Amino acid sequence: MSEELVAFFKALADANRLKIVGLLAQKPYSVEELAAILDLRASTVSHHLSKLTEVGLISARAESYYNVYQLEEEKLQQTRLLFSQDDLASVVEGVDLDAYDRQVVENYSSADGRLKIIPSQRKKLEAILRYVVQAFEVDVHYSEKEVNETLSRFHEDVASLRRELIGHGLMERASDGSAYWRVEKG
Repeated sequence: MSEELVAFFKALADANRLKIVGLLAQKPYSVEELAAILDLRASTVSHHLSKLTEVGLISARAESYYNVYQLEEEKLQQTRLLFSQDDLASVVEGVDLDAYDRQVVENYSSADGRLKIIPSQRKKLEAILRYVVQAFEVDVHYSEKEVNETLSRFHEDVASLRRELIGHGLMERASDGSAYWRVEKG
């Protein structure tokens, strides 16, 4: 048991690893997202993730092009006397949670804010959709023409953008197609 505890504490004896655990306590992330949020190279984040995986604190699951990492709550429960959820949340204070989205938007858009292409990778598409949906006010109803006019400022394929915004739950559409509105995601 003492060797296991030493390995556990060694894995956590790094500020960036603690931040990773704190972030994963909130939701799962990919290496690319964690690298952008923590302003680290992806290879450095991968190294930290492997150390945390070795002690069973996190696990990965394949999701499209990415491995998505998540906190192993059961392992964390075993150490609950050592760390509370609030302690984990406080470790990540001051990190920029929007860094990944900004990086993706910067890579996929020109200086005028128009998209060069609509990304096919899910995580990047979601970041772009979070950017595009900001052009709409929450709970304001828009006609399809108004939605298309707004989306055309971002990309000529307004039908794909509209469909993806609805499919990802960022906008909803009336069953008869007469109105669209932005949904505030919690």
